[in-house]
Amino acid sequence: MLNKHIENAYKVLDGKKLSHEEAKALMNGVRGSDLLDLVSLANKVRDKYAPGIFSCSILNAKSGVCSQNCRFCAQSAHHNTGVDTYGLVSKEEALKAAQAVYDTGVRSFGYVTSGHGYREPNEEFMYILETLDALKEKFPDMKLCASIGILSKKTAKMLAEHHTGRYNMNLQTSPTKYADLIADTHTIEEKIQTIKWLQEFGVEICCGGIFGLGETAEDQVDMAFAIKEIDPEGVPLNLLLPIQGTPLEEMPTIEPADAVKAFAICRLINPTKMIKFAAGRETTMKDFQALLMLSGINALMTGGYLTTRGRSVDEDKGFMKKLDKFSSRN
Repeated sequence: MLNKHIENAYKVLDGKKLSHEEAKALMNGVRGSDLLDLVSLANKVRDKYAPGIFSCSILNAKSGVCSQNCRFCAQSAHHNTGVDTYGLVSKEEALKAAQAVYDTGVRSFGYVTSGHGYREPNEEFMYILETLDALKEKFPDMKLCASIGILSKKTAKMLAEHHTGRYNMNLQTSPTKYADLIADTHTIEEKIQTIKWLQEFGVEICCGGIFGLGETAEDQVDMAFAIKEIDPEGVPLNLLLPIQGTPLEEMPTIEPADAVKAFAICRLINPTKMIKFAAGRETTMKDFQALLMLSGINALMTGGYLTTRGRSVDEDKGFMKKLDKFSSRN
């Protein structure tokens, strides 16, 4: 017999919305073998409203010594993690990295820097704009994504004018818990304002978060609805990999069953979005990676993350081909 909360959630397939209360009831009322029914529903919703499997790759264009104190992050200057540190890469290095991604067939390239961001168009910011121009000139059919921190209205407009097709700015967790679970050197309101300015200038948004920070199940639901309110094009979801030297180094990794539930419910709340599985695929999920990919995911980050190694693009191509066999189109 189908779990009553899952049975009610089938209305999402008919285009109806899941309420906040219904999502929390799902989170608290589904466990054990019922999880597989939830996975099945999330996969059906993905298949109907966001079919296909997509991929992207990123460049860590500036690493470490970040002034912000994000509790999970290896690149914060507040933590002693031993991460590689270097300044902004050259234009030539960025072009070389993009070429390597392009040659694999991936057509979405993310340019990512550590640091608080750019409220004023300083020399470094202007060099980033030059690099984005060079990337677009060489790879006109590549979607250029950027993630360079908190912006002002002025710098957001300038990025939009220099080929930034999409911008990543993650909520990371429920907005009400941001200061407690993530950082207190900047605010969630600053991040949301950056998103709004970029949207005003026509830039698509990737906005997601991390599961396993010590948040509650209710916090996970709250984050999914906060993302829905922002209405991004992409939703990157990560599983915390506790990094030695950070305040979360002793945090137990999230259980695969809890990750599956969180991903599936995020899909039901955001049925039409590109939901991307990023960090944690290989390290946290391990043997359960494919199950999580069937929990409503329709995109993945391939070739590595900012400070941790991922799987090769060729491995992921084969993986995606096999996953697509679970689509109703086959």
